[in-house]
Amino acid sequence: MAPPHPNGDASSTHPEADLAQAFKDLARGERTASALEQHLDALEERIEELLASAQENQKSSEAGNDQPSQRSSSSPSQENGEHDKTPA
Repeated sequence: MAPPHPNGDASSTHPEADLAQAFKDLARGERTASALEQHLDALEERIEELLASAQENQKSSEAGNDQPSQRSSSSPSQENGEHDKTPA
């Protein structure tokens, strides 16, 4: 059994070892944080691409919806091609 530390704490007989372990844990935490940050950056980039694509699709959908409404607002004689006929 190890002799008790002067302050009565027998578990920290080697503070240098504890400090070294703390630095190892800190380094591992930093690597994990860095990896997570890179992953989040990649996710953010992908989300921005998807959002841009969705906005583009919405614009083309709205443009496609505008065209039929323009045709339906024309007069029946124009739809039948009567505007192309010249009087004989």
